Amino acid sequence: MTTHPVPPVPRRSAPEPTRPRLALVVGGTGIAGRALCRELVERGWQVLSLSRTAPEPRAGVRAVTADLTDPRSVATALAGLAPTRVFLTAWSPRATEAENIAVNSAMVRHVLDAAGGAGRLRHAALVTGMKHYTGPFDAYAVGEISDTPFRETAPRLPVPNFYHAQEDELWRAASRYAFSWSVHRAHTVIGHAVGNAMNMGTTLAVQAALCREAGRPFVFPGNEVQWNGVTDMVDAGLLARQMTWAATTEGLPSQAYNTVNGDTFRWRWMWPRIAELLGVEPEGYADRARPLAEQMAGTEETWRRIAAREGLVEPDLGRVASWWHTDADLNRPVECFADLSRSRTAGFTEHVDTLAAFASLFATLRAERVVPPRP
Repeated sequence: MTTHPVPPVPRRSAPEPTRPRLALVVGGTGIAGRALCRELVERGWQVLSLSRTAPEPRAGVRAVTADLTDPRSVATALAGLAPTRVFLTAWSPRATEAENIAVNSAMVRHVLDAAGGAGRLRHAALVTGMKHYTGPFDAYAVGEISDTPFRETAPRLPVPNFYHAQEDELWRAASRYAFSWSVHRAHTVIGHAVGNAMNMGTTLAVQAALCREAGRPFVFPGNEVQWNGVTDMVDAGLLARQMTWAATTEGLPSQAYNTVNGDTFRWRWMWPRIAELLGVEPEGYADRARPLAEQMAGTEETWRRIAAREGLVEPDLGRVASWWHTDADLNRPVECFADLSRSRTAGFTEHVDTLAAFASLFATLRAERVVPPRP
């Protein structure tokens, strides 16, 4: 494993200028971004939501559109705006890690050059994830990996990883424009965002609806390691609150924070409880993994039929369920959970019960007609 020097960028101690507090949320239509916009509005911030396409109108949030891969598009979109906080939650999945590195690091660079050049930026917060410790999708758990519980002090793994490239861009910009920074290593975010590429909670709710329709059990799609091993997750609201805390609390050093709910569980305990919340009969791991891509193959028209009958907002199965991502999470060859000592010692001590987070999400999905009502 290799280490990488982190530039010492201490948090500014000078009082913040008396101007309107303006926050830029990059990826404001995603799971983390939506929760951040809501949190910041509730705290009295003016909020810009930057994404490729205009989101639905939200009180207190101004939508800004740009192609994040195009520096001119980003600079044009942010011209005349001078956010004091930037929250980077967007990523663009690509076919290879080399492409992920090139595209996603450039997105961070384009935003921070545009926002930092305005001269008012005081903090940038970046969301990454636990693949910092386990390796990226195409080199996942290959060779030596960090031991659990994952600690922020673990050195980088010696494999290409777009999270590392994003951090490098963050540090470069922090040094150039003199702002503080934080990195938030989140693990499997539970939250609501239709069309999101990494969305386990909604995926499980959709799986359950399709299982009820077909009269078949709710089958765990993962492997034996995940069924029996220890794991954790993070609620989108808690992630938003930790990012806001790091971006607005004076005196904190610039550093990375693990971001999870604070409880741990085993899927053999969680699965039947999720099934009960969703009104389906659970079936656990037995002999082999049964991935959702296999279980749910050919169910697109079934979902369209359910959506039409129940008046759901999205008839396109591919926009409400991400089989590939849930399969990847639940078929890891290693256990995955994080230590929270750094954030707790620094003063962020919030805790969310993961089962309660699932229950809240499922209630929201039903209320907003994303999934059918529970029978």
